[in-house]
This record gives sequence, C-alpha cells and structure tokens, in this order.
Amino acid sequence: MTARPPVAMTIAGSDSGGGAGIQADLKTFQALGVYGASTLTAITAQNTLGVRAVHEIPTDVIAAQIDAVVEDIGVDATKTGMLSSAEIIATVAERIRRWGLDRVVVDPVMVAKSGDRLLKADAVAALVRDLLPLALVVTPNLPEAEVLVGRSLTSVEDIHEAARAIVDLGPRAVVMKGGHRAGDATDVLFDGRTFHTFQAERIDTLNTHGTGCTLSAAIAAGLAHGSDIVEAVEDAKHYVTEAIRRSFSLGGGHGPVAHDWLLSRESLRV
Repeated sequence: MTARPPVAMTIAGSDSGGGAGIQADLKTFQALGVYGASTLTAITAQNTLGVRAVHEIPTDVIAAQIDAVVEDIGVDATKTGMLSSAEIIATVAERIRRWGLDRVVVDPVMVAKSGDRLLKADAVAALVRDLLPLALVVTPNLPEAEVLVGRSLTSVEDIHEAARAIVDLGPRAVVMKGGHRAGDATDVLFDGRTFHTFQAERIDTLNTHGTGCTLSAAIAAGLAHGSDIVEAVEDAKHYVTEAIRRSFSLGGGHGPVAHDWLLSRESLRV
C-alpha cells in the first residue's frame, strides 16, 4: 500500500478560466507531490480578460467544507486565497483556530490580474484583525502591501519597513512579492528576524494570470512536505519562475502559467 502523501488544503475562490484560484492551487499541489483538498469560498465567472460575476458561497457551507476535509483526511498545510467578505474571513479564521491549523499561508487577494476588485473594502480590517495573526506566512504583492500598511512603497527601505509592520500585525513571516516593481522579479522574505532575498530575471510575457495564487500554493506545498519557511519560499520562487518561463498564450488577455512544467508531458501521452 502506498504511503499517505502530504495533504494541503486551499480555501479560495474558483476561476472558471482555470488559471488562478482553486484551479491553480490544485494544479500546483499536484505538480509538487502534494494531495490537494479544497474549500470553495466563491464562484467567479472569469477568463483571461477579466471577472464578469462573483457568487459568494454561504458561510455555513464554507465551514462545512473545512470540517469535512480536516475530520476525515487531515491537513498538513493550508493556504487561503480569495476571501471576499468580512463574514467569510471571520468564518475561515474561526475554523482555522478550532482545528488548530498552524501551517497557514495567507495570500491577501484583493484585486485580479485584470484589475477587478475581489475583496470588499470593509473586509480589509477583518483580514488584518482575524486572519493575519493566524498565518505562518502572508504573501502580499506591492498594491496589497500598500493597503495593509496604508502608504505607498517605492524603495527597498520602504519594502523592509512595510515587512516589519506587516509581521507586527501577527503573521510569523511575510513574503513581499516583487512582481509589480521595476527590474528583476525580487521577492523579500522577512521571518521576524532576518531578511532573505530571492531574485529572478523578469520574463517578458503577458502570461502571468494566477502567479500569486501559484506562489502561495507552492509555499503551502513545501510546508506540507516539512520544509522550513525559507526553503519553502525558495523552492516556490523557482517553481513559479519556471512556470512563467514555460507559459503559453491562451485567450485574449493574461494567459496562465505552465503549472505542469515539472511533469513529463511525454509520460502523459498514452
């Protein structure tokens, strides 16, 4: 009998276009050798061009999904993505506390790649109050970090100061993603004591839909395997960089990354 693989659960919204959200998370878990479970928080009508509609899942159904997974399957690491309302955030936080889930990656999803807002304005306070203190690591991009700290961030010193301020909100670590800054794609991890920098060349492509979801899912996969935070972030950065490098054009907007690049495509042809 094959041994039980590591299990990671994503608590996020669905992307009908398949490039971000629950779909991206499950593809990432599979590619990185982790069994993926899911809790759906919202259904979006979405493609490479934008978000057309959002339907939030009732909070009692969200709670029931989490309970069903943890009670029967067990969870080694968890990531959160699109949590669009204060009520959903409160529900997810309460279940994380109830089940004692301690390897939690929070991707504070606020805006889609297309620019469509995915987090209601009044939910930001709930995110900071209820969820960030439960996170092992939080992964904001530049605009999200600016919302969290309430000011613009233009320099490396600003990024470091913001990282300290975000860790002061409760998470044990923060990854300040560099995709929205000029120059190389440089991510900065602050673990409460030390800054770690992960740099990669910037790849000239429009196919970056779902990169934030993919990075946070890859970090969760590493944590599920037992990696420490630094190792999990380093491996996730490499995985996402290569997924962008091997991305393909699909649709008329921001195409998806190649989540399956680690898998042998030849072996999949039967």
